[in-house]
Amino acid sequence: MQKSSLYPTIYVLGNGQLGRMLRYAGAPLDIHVVPLAFAQSPFRLDENAVITAEIERWPTTELTNLLASHPNFINRKIFARLADRLTQKQLLDQLNLATSPWVHLTKDTVWQHVWQNVAEKVVVKRRTGGYDGRGQWIVDQHNTDVITDDLFNETIAEAFIPFDSEVSLVGARFADGSTYFYPITQNLQQQGILRYSVIANTDRHQLQTKAEQMLGKIMQHLDYIGVMAMECFVVDGQLLINELAPRVHNSGHWTQYGANISQFELHLRALLNLPTPPLQARMPSVMVNLIGTAHQADWLALPYSQLHWYGKEVRSGRKLGHINIAHQHPDVLIDTLTQLAPLLPEDYQSGLAWAKQCLTK
Repeated sequence: MQKSSLYPTIYVLGNGQLGRMLRYAGAPLDIHVVPLAFAQSPFRLDENAVITAEIERWPTTELTNLLASHPNFINRKIFARLADRLTQKQLLDQLNLATSPWVHLTKDTVWQHVWQNVAEKVVVKRRTGGYDGRGQWIVDQHNTDVITDDLFNETIAEAFIPFDSEVSLVGARFADGSTYFYPITQNLQQQGILRYSVIANTDRHQLQTKAEQMLGKIMQHLDYIGVMAMECFVVDGQLLINELAPRVHNSGHWTQYGANISQFELHLRALLNLPTPPLQARMPSVMVNLIGTAHQADWLALPYSQLHWYGKEVRSGRKLGHINIAHQHPDVLIDTLTQLAPLLPEDYQSGLAWAKQCLTK
């Protein structure tokens, strides 16, 4: 029989790596976290249980129907609103927050209207389900035929942005309305998938303040509780919101080793409204996503590093794990990245050079 806990059980809809890491984060605080597979058989839920999710959208099953009716399914209606890029963009416009020009593609949309009112080159994205480079098409006047009839009504078209860099902000809002934010993370995506996140001793105070205002405004408006991530393009020193994620996020994985409280523990603290100190980056950090590459035992020999391996079958393009590397001195971090280089495939090398450059600015 499981012993009693100080806190109600937190059930996580979804049992992938994010649910797994939420479970790890709860153990030291004696918070019982239970990730749930969508197809799992329904069971009786304690009325005091708390429900969260590791993903914005899920299939309709007996279990998900049961959880949806539970009074403590935190942010339940917000997940659907932000999982749809159309309603997400509408929210940003409603709040007067900067984002790339966009339009809902419908059967009545005239391409000439898109070129004149959005941009001469656009990114067409599925309203739901497209991520990690899937469900997205770059379109201009010469290849509109790639958007087949079945994609109309189901997609948006937003301006192709020649950005200077990509950043994200991970923060949280508690039930009492208080908000917490980590430092802005510099990100590198390749083929639509996040490969590297870097926290460096870079003076980004102006961006940090603005980003906190933007994400704070969104969370307060939604009465959101928990961790949320905001991905942005930096263009001429200004932020354009690219996407929102109402959950713990890949670009926040560095907090497991480089911050005083990880994003996973922060999410649990927010759900339970627990006392929490200000967030701090303890040292410069780099997160390396391990995508489609087999496990290497030699990764474990890297100094100042922490390996998270998800135990998945190796497949091309699949997120299989990540490595967090952190140290007070950027030069030591750079040396560790140099040691990591021969342990990764060729397509990682340009990103490693990018991460080193971020640490020397």
